Formats: sequence, structure tokens, C-alpha cells
Amino acid sequence: MKAKLLPCLVLLLTGLLFNANAAPLKVGYSDWPGYTVLEVAKQKGWFKEAGIEVELVWFDYLPSLDAFSAGKIDAVTCVATDALVNGANGAKSKIIALLDYSDGSDAIVGKPGIESIKDLKGQKVGLELTLVEHLLLLKALEVNGMKQSDVELVNTPTNETPQTLASGKVAAIGAWYPSSGQALKQVAGSKKLFSSAEAKGLIYDVLAVNPTSYAKNKESWSKFTAVFYKCVDYLLDEKTKDDAVKIMAAKVGAEVADYASNVPGTHFLTLKEAKAAYKKGEGLDSIYGSMAVGNKFNLDNKVYKDSQKPESYLTPSVVEALK
Repeated sequence: MKAKLLPCLVLLLTGLLFNANAAPLKVGYSDWPGYTVLEVAKQKGWFKEAGIEVELVWFDYLPSLDAFSAGKIDAVTCVATDALVNGANGAKSKIIALLDYSDGSDAIVGKPGIESIKDLKGQKVGLELTLVEHLLLLKALEVNGMKQSDVELVNTPTNETPQTLASGKVAAIGAWYPSSGQALKQVAGSKKLFSSAEAKGLIYDVLAVNPTSYAKNKESWSKFTAVFYKCVDYLLDEKTKDDAVKIMAAKVGAEVADYASNVPGTHFLTLKEAKAAYKKGEGLDSIYGSMAVGNKFNLDNKVYKDSQKPESYLTPSVVEALK
């Protein structure tokens, strides 16, 4: 009996030793609520509980994309449209999880006296060119019968938009939370002119994984994805929501009450909702339809020359296999 057990014990110990020495999954995340929710898993020890080693690496948003492109991290939390940009520049990815879609936290905020998008005609708007707020502004202009040439765009880092709006140098800014919330708070009389709540599904956030890392660590990435949706469930459960918000607010240095009031601006996707959004469709309720809009935006604005195919990035099998 002992002789039969010995090989099994050797295999078990070898497996444990391999896992102990395995390099952690390095994941870049930043201050968008749909990404910061991962901080809950970090604080609760859920990655180790799931049997995986994970190193969450905190960045400002653009540097996180740069780090992924440079191969410094294995995965990045990002806007689906930006995953296409990285891919067009040589850093392809596998989008294995849909995290959320913006439902009001991305906004065009006008200075005092600017009451509507139409008031922006001939005015300056500060935002990061070719990123999601640029896309959101174009949608806002379209809805109001206007076009990009009706405004003057001023390239402005998102984390500097509150100060830029306060300076009076621009009539409006485009920013995501927490910067959009800071702008509204810091500039008395400012107001939301248009938000992602009026274009649900235009801005999806995803987990984009390096294809080589995904191929080598499929089981670990599946476990990581399951932990993400565990974080979402914890945040959406009324019994544990306050604890999740406290953890997330602390990470970005926001007041808990303010953070809580802005959580509804991000539609955190449950596992069931992610499975539905992974189904092919042309509308914004499908990640395929949404990314097609993003691809056209990137081509129109000469972000890249060659059209990117969303289906070559999207890897729904991970989410589909989870229960």
C-alpha cells in the first residue's frame, strides 16, 4: 500500500512546489471603479484562497496600457476600444472577461453658464484625445445635431481635467470618475451636459490578457475571472456593499459617502450579464457591436490604419465555462 501511495505523494508535492515557485499573474489596474473593485479581492485574500498568486499593480490609466504593451504586466483592465489600439500597435490581447459598462460615470462637464451640449458650439473642450471621453463627446455632439468641427478639442490628461475646468480655459471637459466627480465638486455651478448613462454599452471595460500568458495559465486566468465576479457580487450585495465601497474609496483617496453616491455610474457586470454581453450582436448591448463602434472611431480619428476585428480579441469561453 505504501509503495502505491509513494508516487502519488511525489506528484502532489511536486505540484505544490511548482505552484509555490510559479510567477504571479501581474495585472495592471487603475482608478476606474470597475477596476478598483479588484482591491476587495486583494484585501480579503481571495486570490490565495482560489489557489493563485496574483500581483495587482496600480497605475494611472494610460501608463497601465503602456506597461501592457511593453510586456511588464500579464494583463490590464481597460476600455475595450483601447485594447484594439494596443493590438494595432503590436500588443494583441485575449479579452477573457467583461467587467462593466459605464452608466453615467463618464461625463462631459460644462463650466458655469454652459447649460447644454449645444452651448459648446465654437468653444474649447478639454479631454484626452482618442480615448473614451473623445468617443463620448462625439456621441453627445451627434445626439445634438452637431459634429466634431463645431468645437475645439484641447488635449488634457484626465486627472488634470478638474483643474483645467476650474481655470476657465475651456468651456467643458470630458472625464471619468473620480475625475468627473472632482470637477463637479471643485467648480461651483458646473454641471453634467451628457454622460454615458445616455449611451449605455458605448464604453465597456474588460480584462485584456497577453495571449502567451493566457495559453500557459488558462486555469489560473479562469480562477482570476471567477474571483472578479465574486468581487462584483460582494459589492452588489446590500449586506456587504458598504464594506466594498469603503475598501474601494480608500484606494483612490475618495470620501466614502461621495464614492458610494457615484457607484451607480458604473454598471458592474455580474457573471450572468457578462455571458449575455458576450453574445454576438450589432447593438451596444453586445460587446461585439460596441467594439465595432470603437473600431470605427479609431479608424476615423487615424488612431491606427488597419481595421481591427473584435472577434480576434474576444475570448468568451472563460466566462461561458464559469458557473
